[in-house]
Amino acid sequence: MLTLIKNGEIYGPEYMGQKDILLVGRQIGFIEGNIDRPENFVQCDVIDASGQIVVPGFIDAHVHIIGGGGEGGFKTRTPEIQLTDATLAGITTLVGVIGTDGTTRSMPALIAKARALEEEGISSFVQTGSYHLPVKTLTGSVEDDLILVDKIIGVGEIAIADHRSSQPTAAELAKLASQARNGGLLSGKGGIVNIHVGDSQNLLKVIEEVVETTDIPITQFYPTHINRNPDVFKAGLLYAKKGGYIDFTTSTVKKFLEEGEVKASTAIKLALEEGVDINQITLTSDGQASLPDFDDDGKLQGLSMGTCMSLYDSVVDAILADGVATADAMRVVTENPANILKLANKGQLKAGNDADIIIMDKHTFEIDTVIAMGQVMVKEGAAVVKGTFEK
Repeated sequence: MLTLIKNGEIYGPEYMGQKDILLVGRQIGFIEGNIDRPENFVQCDVIDASGQIVVPGFIDAHVHIIGGGGEGGFKTRTPEIQLTDATLAGITTLVGVIGTDGTTRSMPALIAKARALEEEGISSFVQTGSYHLPVKTLTGSVEDDLILVDKIIGVGEIAIADHRSSQPTAAELAKLASQARNGGLLSGKGGIVNIHVGDSQNLLKVIEEVVETTDIPITQFYPTHINRNPDVFKAGLLYAKKGGYIDFTTSTVKKFLEEGEVKASTAIKLALEEGVDINQITLTSDGQASLPDFDDDGKLQGLSMGTCMSLYDSVVDAILADGVATADAMRVVTENPANILKLANKGQLKAGNDADIIIMDKHTFEIDTVIAMGQVMVKEGAAVVKGTFEK
């Protein structure tokens, strides 16, 4: 099966000008200035991308694919993600995490959901563990999980600076990071430790202590929610300038913004203005997570749920509202997470890579077409492939 995308302006995520792209099955075959429809192939779909841009499919590296939450009791456990929650937002690769509840949310369930999503048409991976240490792994050890289970690419999300965390010490976190690093090296995976950063004034101190007192590199850690309040944000910028990765969460609620959370799109702009290297920055949605609102005493006052669509909305806001260059806005949800997580053949439009592609209006950035692994999932803004239990 061949698919020819013609006349689009290509952001790969770097701007490449107007080019044609020929998809061969599940991969990108060729990207050239002009590609004619192969005459000897009867089955070759042609997509005219005139007036549109063509970008890599988005990678959402922090999603509660089996649901999250539960801080308000069993009725507040959020539902599993559905296929079109991702594809309508331009997401072609998901990385699943468990989060707070490592009891009723389990590694077997997480991996099963990742495999289900892949059967439905998009690429899916997972992190082993939850908020707490010691990590509840699938096989009994972090190294074994990474080496023996294809879907497991790292560890997390491990919580720090949060009243819901297990209050890990630097020694405990260093040991975990060492296990993740060794497992990643031996399996050829990223082996990163995804860190949930909470609201407390402990900020990133425990990670910094590990980096300062051990041989573990700062790039072994991947802290998220760095835009959750001004203090965390400032600490995150300093951390990134030391060479660390920082991730801004796109799911938010108006109340959190009023209390000082930095809007994810604006966080990119401010970070770049402060001299942070764009390659150190990513966005993730925290999709399907509960967004609990706690008072100063840690009492739950209410909650809402994160959405994958917030990732797309933040990319568009970064460009149209905050003036971030299109290539940079695309990079934080494509090439950067692919590099950090060592997701081979993802995140860039180039020959040989997976055919994960979004076609968007060049002015409004409205999504027209989403292709995942060579299969059209969204056409003219509507889902043409739906999840097994979606109507």
